Formats: sequence, C-alpha cells, structure tokens
Amino acid sequence: MIEHKKHLNNFIQNLRDEKFYDAHEDLEAIWFTRRFEESDEIKLLKGFINASVSFELLKKGKAEPSQRVWKNYLKYRDLIHSVNSPYIDKYHQIIEEIEKIKKSFINL
Repeated sequence: MIEHKKHLNNFIQNLRDEKFYDAHEDLEAIWFTRRFEESDEIKLLKGFINASVSFELLKKGKAEPSQRVWKNYLKYRDLIHSVNSPYIDKYHQIIEEIEKIKKSFINL
C-alpha cells in the first residue's frame, strides 16, 4: 500500500515537472501487473496513463496522436465516481492536475 501511494505521489510530481514519460512509468508500475482485472480503479489508472502519454505527444508536437490518446483518458475519467479506494482523494488530485496541464497546453 505504501508503494502504491508513492507511485501516485511521484506521478503527480512528474506531471507538475512536465516529465510526462516518467509520470507514465510511475503508474505503469501499479497498472501493469493488474491490467487484466475488470476493475474501475485499474481502468481509471489506465486513463491517467493515457493522459500523461497525450501530454508527452503534445510536447513532441504530435497533436493528432495526442488527441486520440486524450480521448482514451476521457473515456475512463468518469470512473472516478464508481471507484471505491483508499486512494480516492489522490485520484481526484490527479484529475485536477491533469485538467490544469491540459488548459496550459490549450493556452499556448
């Protein structure tokens, strides 16, 4: 459990530092071993990973592929309402960070 929280905190910090590839890796460490579970929480984590990938693609000037991946994030984002997890506050914080970053890209 401590490891899970550490990865979530690292993900948030890497988003803030615009280290989107590293952020992706932070959550991949949690998601990968559980990727075949039919769990809204795991799907939500996949969505967060997609958001960081989308930002990395934008950073590299690849707007069209970024938009495709962003749609995957949007598909999973609303699962926040059905997730029962001790990390729900962190997940809300992550969504806030993702939305801030998306707005910063739009305002460029």
